[in-house]
Amino acid sequence: MTTTDTRSQSTTSTLRLQVNGREHELALDHRTSLLDALREHLGLTGSKKGCDHGQCGACTVLLDGRRVNACLILAVTAVGREITTVEGLADGEDLHPVQQAFIDRDAFQCGYCTPGQICSAVGVLAEARSGWPSAVTPPEGGVQLDEAEVRERMSGNLCRCGAYANIVPAVLDAAAAELPAPGIETAYHEGESR
Repeated sequence: MTTTDTRSQSTTSTLRLQVNGREHELALDHRTSLLDALREHLGLTGSKKGCDHGQCGACTVLLDGRRVNACLILAVTAVGREITTVEGLADGEDLHPVQQAFIDRDAFQCGYCTPGQICSAVGVLAEARSGWPSAVTPPEGGVQLDEAEVRERMSGNLCRCGAYANIVPAVLDAAAAELPAPGIETAYHEGESR
C-alpha cells in the first residue's frame, strides 16, 4: 500500500478571474466556490447564498454569457472565462434592459432573489435569441417567448415572496425592448400592458 504525504501539497493557488470586465488576482483555496470568491474575496455581494445546493437560483451569474449557479462552480474552473454578476450588467448609469424592466414592473419584494432573477433573465433572453428550445418550446416554429416559455426557463430561480406575477412580464418587457433580434418573438396575453 502506498501512502502520500499530503502535507507538502498546496491547497491554494493564485487565480486570475475576469469579473465584470476587470481582471482580479486572488489567492484561493481550491475548494472555494465561485460564489464565495465573488462575495467574500471581491466584495461583490449582489449574488446571494440561498441554499448553497444549486436549487434556489439566488446565486445565478453569467459565465461566458451563460447562466450558472455560482454556488456549484469552483472558482478555479472559471479561470480564463468571463464572469458577469448583477453589478456588471449596467453600463455606467444606464441600467441593463432587464434591470429597468424589473424596476418598471416592480418585479421584486424583499429583493434577496432579485440579482439571481435578473442574471437568469439575461441568460434566458440570450438562449431565446440563439434559438435554444426549452421543455415547452414546440417542435416546430422556433422559440416564442410567451408567459409559459418564460416561466419554464426561469423555473430554476425561486422567489419566496411570490413576485412571479411581475417577474414574468418584466422578462417579456425586456425581450420586447431588445427586439428586433433574430429568432425571438414575444407574445403578451390580452389586456397586459407593455
